[in-house]
Amino acid sequence: MKTISVTDLQHATAHYLELAAEEDVIILKDGKPLGVLRGLTEADDLFDYQLEAHPLFIERVRRARKEYLLGKSERLDAIRDELLSAPDPE
Repeated sequence: MKTISVTDLQHATAHYLELAAEEDVIILKDGKPLGVLRGLTEADDLFDYQLEAHPLFIERVRRARKEYLLGKSERLDAIRDELLSAPDPE
């Protein structure tokens, strides 16, 4: 992970965008974290980013964590078995 200043980014934007394809680049302003450059090297990367940032997905994860803490979670293998035994949608 590389750390750079806003000034560095302003002077060499293309360079840091290329570097972000290999590793995250943390951007600092006055020594404090301001943002992250993260490269999207595969088509799935954009989909994953959009999903992870989607408010409905974030809410679903929040609810799942709450249910887990209350002991209401389901085991992954039980979910897998249920899905594998379900008829194929046509």
